[in-house]
Amino acid sequence: MKKKWYDYLWIGELLYFLLCVFSILFAYVGLIFFITPLLIAIIVGNKAYCNKYCGRGQLLALLGDKLKLSRNVPPPAFLHSVRFRYGFKVFFMTTMFGVVIYLTYGVYSGLPVSQYVPVFWVVNLPWPWSDVSLVSPTVAQFAYGFFGVMLTSSILGLVTMVLFRPRSWCVYCPMGTMTQGICKKKHGKQVAKGKAS
Repeated sequence: MKKKWYDYLWIGELLYFLLCVFSILFAYVGLIFFITPLLIAIIVGNKAYCNKYCGRGQLLALLGDKLKLSRNVPPPAFLHSVRFRYGFKVFFMTTMFGVVIYLTYGVYSGLPVSQYVPVFWVVNLPWPWSDVSLVSPTVAQFAYGFFGVMLTSSILGLVTMVLFRPRSWCVYCPMGTMTQGICKKKHGKQVAKGKAS
């Protein structure tokens, strides 16, 4: 089957992390990965981003299927449950973004930039080589924190890829859960409009 342009978006995922090694300010590019799936879900009303355009999902499939790094067994049933998926979304988004906002506000209030990337909520990964002198300390601090969100979720994706099926991360990905919720609400409204007419 002939490959399409979006089949190569996994390269963008790798490039993102490579660029962030050279400059943490490239972390802001990751906002595209957050905003795009939400926009597609809101405007189009489907999960096309998750199914076609997600570079992380493609990369996990490549590593797990093509390179055989996955055990390729079904993930535990609880990962599929609505309670776990929505609970994880709330936990991940509030704790991770809570740390990002807390640290950024601290720098905005006068504290020095913490040149580390927060991983798994408790590990501070040193990142001192990135030059952030050309931007404000607040902008720099948000980049460190946001990259921590991206790195933590990628590690979780890799771990579940190895332990279960390649794209097991997609089962409980917070962005996937959010887009699914948006699509359900959008289609629910369309059904309601159809009944009214």
